[in-house]
Amino acid sequence: MSIMALSEAVASGSPLLWPRVLLFGDSITQFSFQQGGWGASLADMLVRKCDVLNRGFSGYNTRWAKIILPRLVRKGSGLDSPVAVTIFFGANDSALKDENPKQHVPLEEFVANLRSMVRYLRSVDVPEGRLILITPPPLCEAAWAQECLQQGCKLNRLNSVVGEYARGCLQVAQDCGAEALDLWTLMQKDGQDFSSYLSDGLHLSPKGNEFVFSHLWPLIEKKVSSLPFLLPYWRDIAEARPELSLLGDGDH
Repeated sequence: MSIMALSEAVASGSPLLWPRVLLFGDSITQFSFQQGGWGASLADMLVRKCDVLNRGFSGYNTRWAKIILPRLVRKGSGLDSPVAVTIFFGANDSALKDENPKQHVPLEEFVANLRSMVRYLRSVDVPEGRLILITPPPLCEAAWAQECLQQGCKLNRLNSVVGEYARGCLQVAQDCGAEALDLWTLMQKDGQDFSSYLSDGLHLSPKGNEFVFSHLWPLIEKKVSSLPFLLPYWRDIAEARPELSLLGDGDH
């Protein structure tokens, strides 16, 4: 390497390591970066502290998610490891076998798949303390029945069945020492009408996105509270020699 190239390499500073929050789930996660979505709200709160990665896959169940997870998170240095991971499945797994056999996953397998994903993340240095398991929200059967009718099929989900999968998710979180967000219970608390939280009986409405964010943010905040603001505030940058401010460790 020439002296000039060496000096340029030194002048560029060390790579800036940007922490990551990983959102892993189905369509409710994929759609979370839409305007007003709960994932977009997280990204806004965490700007210049960490990247929020949307790894939501519409229509996926835990059977398929378990297979792709190792392609999304691999073992590396501790600095490559996500500071928080949400695992948000169940809305598709809980589809009725007779009406929707492709997406349906039996409850016992759903629970086993969640456990498998937690074990895998542990194996690649993402401890259970960084994990948040989110239950599916309740299903508004009347609204979803209309959606199914438009798609030319019968009602293929039931709220009582979704509740069984929500309880399975909570059991995995408790057994594994991960945190849990029980949307299925919270949205129905005290018998309230939860239909306004859903756009079509299954997916979140703007109000539902606000609800998820308001309950998820305190759990995420605990895990990222020690993260510094990356790179200096503009007023703090040295005018004469900005590189002194901008090529340091970035912890400002």
